[in-house]
Amino acid sequence: MQLRPLGRTGLDVAPLCLGAMNFGDPTDVDESIQMIDRALDAGVNMIDTADVYAGGESEKIVGQALEKNGHRDRIVLATKVGMPRGKGDAAQWHRREHIVSSCEHSLQSLRTDHIDLYQLHRPTFANVPQEETLAAFDELVSAGKVRHIGASTHPAWVLMEALAISERDGLARYESEQPPYNLLDRRIENELLPLCRKYELGVLPWSPLGGGILAGRYDAGIPDDSRATRRPQVKDRITTRGIEVARELGKLAAEQGLSVSQLALLWCKDQPGITAPIIGPRTMAQLDDALGVLDRDLDDSTRAACDELVHPGNAVADFHNTSGWMTARVDAPLASV
Repeated sequence: MQLRPLGRTGLDVAPLCLGAMNFGDPTDVDESIQMIDRALDAGVNMIDTADVYAGGESEKIVGQALEKNGHRDRIVLATKVGMPRGKGDAAQWHRREHIVSSCEHSLQSLRTDHIDLYQLHRPTFANVPQEETLAAFDELVSAGKVRHIGASTHPAWVLMEALAISERDGLARYESEQPPYNLLDRRIENELLPLCRKYELGVLPWSPLGGGILAGRYDAGIPDDSRATRRPQVKDRITTRGIEVARELGKLAAEQGLSVSQLALLWCKDQPGITAPIIGPRTMAQLDDALGVLDRDLDDSTRAACDELVHPGNAVADFHNTSGWMTARVDAPLASV
């Protein structure tokens, strides 16, 4: 397995990143810790979480696991800030007070003295100037509490503005972006990915399996135990065309002896400009399925076949529906399912 550079940080990471969103809810502590150990044993060396996942339990579980296995220093530990913890005014999420206090909280939960990659969970627009947010991050970097900073689900223009501000003011700059990206929603290929490649930002896509659509999870409707039954924003991403693409992708996967989820993940992993897709397993079986593509490469003929299913730069499902800035509609969700 060949490691990949995480932007300009000097850190090298495996081509898959372990996402901890499910740890603590619904995956229990013991299985979550076992999954972390399994991923590290397989060669994964980056874990991504956030201060709001499972009400803060996700960070605590990751910290407990790393303290128990003693592998903190061999991994790139990433978390996020910028969404409300408990009640709070949205206008305060990106202010210095929130960022600094949240960092202290995350350090305690993760049982570490520094965070390798501290990311802004969503962009700030009219409420807080980017100068204030970036200055707060720079303060944390100067204090040694954070090594590098990154962004998540930012439009290209906001990310470019942030890079310009950091250059102008001599502040720490974003070294990575974490966008939604999968075969069903390829819109970041139009502007965001070219920007990241030009300015050497690592790209860590979330939802590479399309929230389970590209794992065949919704081929026969919406199961009672799925996230789509609990979270309206997830259900809104399920479209007729998206399910059709997943079925066609399943046929391609079967020809290569892969599961449909493995081919979807392999496609995302090997797209130009991608550093490491974030896998968010709920079970050990899902983790093992994902780890099966660590040492595989996407061939040109399969890439071309995937391009025929959803052309580059296009989308058949809307994974920016929680971004707060993408206004384009892609397709009507399956309201009748």
